[in-house]
Amino acid sequence: MKIAFFDTKDYDIPAFQKYGKEHGIAFTFYETRLGEDTAELARGYDGVCVFVNDDVSAPVVEKLYGLGVKVIALRCAGYNNVDVGACYGKIHVVRVPAYSPYAVAEHTMALLLTSVRRIHKAYNRTREFNFSLSGLTGFDLHGKTVGVVGTGKIGRIFIDICRGFGMHVVAYDKYPQEDAGIDYVPLDELFATSDVISLHCPLSEETYHLIGKESLALCKKGVIILNTSRGALIDAEALLEAIKQRRVGAACLDVYEEESDLFFRDFSGHIVEDDTLARLISMPNVIVTSHQAFLTEEALDAIAETTVANLVAFREGAPLGNELCYHCGRVEDCQKTRRPRCF
Repeated sequence: MKIAFFDTKDYDIPAFQKYGKEHGIAFTFYETRLGEDTAELARGYDGVCVFVNDDVSAPVVEKLYGLGVKVIALRCAGYNNVDVGACYGKIHVVRVPAYSPYAVAEHTMALLLTSVRRIHKAYNRTREFNFSLSGLTGFDLHGKTVGVVGTGKIGRIFIDICRGFGMHVVAYDKYPQEDAGIDYVPLDELFATSDVISLHCPLSEETYHLIGKESLALCKKGVIILNTSRGALIDAEALLEAIKQRRVGAACLDVYEEESDLFFRDFSGHIVEDDTLARLISMPNVIVTSHQAFLTEEALDAIAETTVANLVAFREGAPLGNELCYHCGRVEDCQKTRRPRCF
């Protein structure tokens, strides 16, 4: 089975080569991202393997289908870059619903601790032998209220970590986990009562700009916003304005709405034209990391193993447990009562 692998990074290759060789999957690694202009590279391949910033919109899907591509393998959990409806009846779409939820949850807490204890500022100072404590005063997490939006695997692990710090946890989820021991509250109440808000939900029409002008107006003054999920959950302009008005005390972002042309690449020698991102990064109470929350050795291995297992199942005609199904409307949670595949 031949797979065209787009948006390749050096850290992707070892694990995918390992599992591909074990299971007869031949990967060709392309550094370029998938899009209308690069889809032709998939000619002669059975499938493509894509990541979060690849373009799998309807025009790209049509091109891939015309080239004979039969399967799109996402090496990530999110799929907002994929037109699943356009794929229906033409190309099967599989994903990695979970790889290392601990990696993302732990990175979220690392960002929070770095922010509230000013660790990044202290690191820069001491490298210049400046051991002054002025301006480094933080606050205890113990006893603070954290509002967690989204209680899937990552959200629940983050909740456990917060409880370990003695924080009070409230949560919101469209589909609450029954008997999980989680204190679910309406979203407006979560905004109004939380000292820290952490986003762990998928991006959809409902959650687009979940954090925006209206929701930020409901929040406590000085609230800390954490986002290690999807960039477009936050209206970056509204967040920037709330920071300038001192309504938001700090923001820790591993994702950004307009990241596709920036993240995973080195622009250190260039002028970045995204004024909103540049202004956010310049703020002393904002920490931005480059979509790296998933990046651990364990997660990379799990991503490759699951992706290859998805491809093997497709090749052998087996049920596709990790398929994104359009037919029933429950894209990521189809019960497949009609047949073991979407179509």
